[in-house]
Amino acid sequence: MLQGLHLSLLIGPGVPVPAPAAVVDALSSVQVTSGKDSSGFQLTFSLSKQSPLLTTLLPAGYFDPVTTRVILVATVAGVPQVLMDGVVTRQELNPSSDPGQSTLTVTGEDLSALMDLIDLTGFPFPGMPEIARVYLILARYAALGIVPIAIPPIPPDIPIPTNDNPVQWGTDRSYIRYLASQAGYVFYVEPGPLPGQSIAYFGPDLRIPVPQPALSINMDAASNVESLSFSYDGLQKKIVLYNILDPATGKVVIPIPVPNVSVLRPSLTARPALPLRLEQVDDAAKDNPAKAAQRILGIVFNAASAITASGTLDVLRYGRVLRSRMLVGVRGAGLAYDGLYYVDSVTHSIKRGEYKQNFQLSRDGLISLTPKVPV
Repeated sequence: MLQGLHLSLLIGPGVPVPAPAAVVDALSSVQVTSGKDSSGFQLTFSLSKQSPLLTTLLPAGYFDPVTTRVILVATVAGVPQVLMDGVVTRQELNPSSDPGQSTLTVTGEDLSALMDLIDLTGFPFPGMPEIARVYLILARYAALGIVPIAIPPIPPDIPIPTNDNPVQWGTDRSYIRYLASQAGYVFYVEPGPLPGQSIAYFGPDLRIPVPQPALSINMDAASNVESLSFSYDGLQKKIVLYNILDPATGKVVIPIPVPNVSVLRPSLTARPALPLRLEQVDDAAKDNPAKAAQRILGIVFNAASAITASGTLDVLRYGRVLRSRMLVGVRGAGLAYDGLYYVDSVTHSIKRGEYKQNFQLSRDGLISLTPKVPV
């Protein structure tokens, strides 16, 4: 590996352990994607005809889907970070007639994939609000090192047992994601902070307000980004009309305009983009007051951003691993696009002698509110 970079691979059926030398030597590339709702990984191994991976490990089930757990830890400048804690979901073998050109590709997802295996449609939750259902479901996965952090929807929708007894439909993951979408929340499983530990988060799409070192472009020797491009989509922002029925008569439709302003992600710009579209929520009349309030808050929580940016950086030149769901500064792009951004997703691409990241950023307008970003 590169100087200043160390990648640790723990793998194995059931309990992951440090990979044997034959597996590490055959590993040619690693890719890890960290997105808004889920994360995934892909390991590529270069094989010879007599490779132990072909003759022993593969037949013995070392890379079998679901049962094989994978943990990846990257240490950059002495700071370790758990990039992935997940399970194998797919393997592909590509034999080649050329010596040493055969490859084995192992693909997987984070531990939330284990929540998507069994359909528990009909499982009852008598008199339980959403937050109690989420904690009850996530308790099934405590043995995997998953610690739940769940924030109750606002306002809580508590069913009355004599009138309504909610039941689960679909798998655990699909049901929790459904509950999250109804409240405008997100649900994901974040690996770390230590190997073998993960956090299952159910709540609003919060971003850690600690800025990471700036991404610098067009600054000669101070540049630490290989490429960076921006896009301004004027049709992303919109005003939503939430139509409810008059509670007195139950017949008169009352439209409630919901602005495209996120209360959880403050504006980072002096010129926020104006909403140019108007949409209506047509199925809102059936909602009770608590559910209607949840959905309205959900629309506010998930306000779209008009400005997006994408790029590529070299981790060792940047000096650290860029993390998603946090803030990062941008400089060198000019007055309109410099400033702070939210990091939406990051893809790690690691090969021997190379560690790069592709990233996606977003914010709501032009011209930064902050005169200077952390370098």
